[in-house]
Parts: sequence; structure tokens; C-alpha cells
Amino acid sequence: MCVMDRLIGIDFGRKRTGLAASDPLGIFASALETVPSAKIIEYLKKYAEKETITGIVIGYPLNLNGAKAEAAKDVDAFLPQLKKAFPEVPIYLEDERFTSVLAHRAMIDGGMKYKDRRDKTSVDKISAAIILQGFMDRKSKGL
Repeated sequence: MCVMDRLIGIDFGRKRTGLAASDPLGIFASALETVPSAKIIEYLKKYAEKETITGIVIGYPLNLNGAKAEAAKDVDAFLPQLKKAFPEVPIYLEDERFTSVLAHRAMIDGGMKYKDRRDKTSVDKISAAIILQGFMDRKSKGL
């Protein structure tokens, strides 16, 4: 089995967490899974047995004025657990403003039925892919 380098995107929520992974070249992000937030570390450890995680990008909730949003407290509480579980893996925070709106737009543009768009697990993993793609796009442009 061939192990590939992957960046992981995380849309962390109090109940559910959306995950995305990059392709081995770090060009494209794909929605991976939505898992209960209490099981996220366990899921990532299993994933790391099959793939090499070279970086983790977490959506960081900010208000329109750039100040921390209320949900940022949840991410702040989660970060030490993540760093403890993956001490060698760099962790990056990525502004997640508008990712849910963009995820809904992507689902509509992709022809997803209304009933399926109401499934919040789809929104979470697509949001994670948008967060990761934004990070990779900025990195490739040297920003």
C-alpha cells in the first residue's frame, strides 16, 4: 500500500466536525467525512495509519470585523488536544467566514437535491474542503 502526504482540513463544531483532505500534491481539497466532534482525534489517528498527515488546517471562526467569534472558544479548547495527539504536525488556523454559505452554494451549483442539502453533515465536510482549498490556494500564491 502506498502512503501519500495529505493536508487535512477541519471545520470544527461543538457536535460535528467536517473533514477534508488534499490530494498528494496539495493542489485539490476533497470532502472526506463528518464525524462526531468527540471522536475526531480517534478518526484522525486511524487516518494517519494509512496516510501521512503533513499539516492540519482548522477553520477559525471570526466575525465580519475580524474579531474572534463566539465559536472560536470551541476551536481554542480543541487545539491543545490536537497538538497533543499530533505533536509533529504543523497546525494552521484559516479564516472560516462565509464557508457555510459557500458550501451551500457549491451544493446547489453541483445539483444536490434540497433534501440532501438540508443534511448538515454534507455542509460540514464541504466547508472543511473550502477551508482547506482556501489555505492551499493562498499558499501556492505565496500569500
